[in-house]
Amino acid sequence: MTAIDEPALDERMMQATIGALELFGIYLGSRLGLYDALRGRDGSTYGELAEAAGIAPRYAREWLEQQAVAGILGVDDVTAEAQSRRYRLPEAHVGVLTAPVAPDHLAPLARMVVGIASVLDEVVDAYRAGTGVPYARYGADFRIGQGGINRPAFASALVQEWLPALGPAAQRVSGGGRLADLGCGQGWSTLAVAQAYPRAEERPDPPWIWVPQG
Repeated sequence: MTAIDEPALDERMMQATIGALELFGIYLGSRLGLYDALRGRDGSTYGELAEAAGIAPRYAREWLEQQAVAGILGVDDVTAEAQSRRYRLPEAHVGVLTAPVAPDHLAPLARMVVGIASVLDEVVDAYRAGTGVPYARYGADFRIGQGGINRPAFASALVQEWLPALGPAAQRVSGGGRLADLGCGQGWSTLAVAQAYPRAEERPDPPWIWVPQG
C-alpha cells in the first residue's frame, strides 16, 4: 500500500472545520454588508459598525472579534477595552471580500458552500434512492455564489480574451452581427458583452445579446 505523505487525517479535519466556520463568518459579513461598511473607513468600533450596518451591537462585537482572530480583519489595539477597539479591513483583503470584479474576489464561495449545505438532507435521500437533487433546490445562496464567482472572468477574460479568440466571428459581432448568450445565469456575461460591444441590444427574455445590422 502506498504511503500518503500528507498531514494526519485528524489534523486535516480540524483545519477543515475551522475553515468551514470561517466561511460562515465571511458569509455573514457579505450578506449583512459588514465588509462594505468597514471598507474605506479609518477603523470602526463595534458600536460604529452596528450603526452603519443596521445590526445589533452584541452581534457586531462577536463578528468583529471572530474576524480578527481569523486574521481577516485587523485591530488597532488588542489590549483596549472592547467598546474602544477599532477594527479595519486591510487593503490586501478588499478584492477578495468586497470588490465583485476583482480577479481575487472569492467571497462568493462562502455562499456556494452554504447553498450546498442547505440540501444535504436531500442528498442523503438521493444516495439511498438512487435519484438526484435538482439544481433549483440549492437555492438563492448557491446561485448568487456561482454567479459571483464567475463575474470577474466575465468582466475581463470573456471580452478581452475569449471572444476575441474567435477571430473573424468576433469581428462580425463587433461590426454588426448577432451573439446569443444562452444560459447566462445572473446576466454578468450579458452585461459584459453589452459593454464591450456598445451597439448591442440586450434581450432579457430569453437572455441574449443582439447586435443590430448596419
